[in-house]
Amino acid sequence: MVIVKANADSEADILPSEQLLAEMGQYNEELVKAGVMLAGDGLKASKHGARVHFSGEKRSVVDGPFTETKELVAGYWIWQVSSLEEAIEWAKRCPNPTGEESALEIRPVFEEEDFA
Repeated sequence: MVIVKANADSEADILPSEQLLAEMGQYNEELVKAGVMLAGDGLKASKHGARVHFSGEKRSVVDGPFTETKELVAGYWIWQVSSLEEAIEWAKRCPNPTGEESALEIRPVFEEEDFA
């Protein structure tokens, strides 16, 4: 899973420029043609969401927005690659998601054989 980190603009519901959307569209097409991309979406700002907190048997709900922008997710891809190194190479080809300082976080997804 490749996680696109949020920033102040994504949390303010500011959409990417048409140029960036076009570049991301081309990048996504490359991923699909290569058989790498299984899924991917952008997420609305945290003010449109909620968190459910667990404490033993108790549940509580906190409505967004959430304060720590650097800890929030603005979008994601699910890729099928043979190694972390391959995912890193694909990530390095990605257009800068914000045009400013940004980061992609790459995390393996558990697979059935991990629980054998």
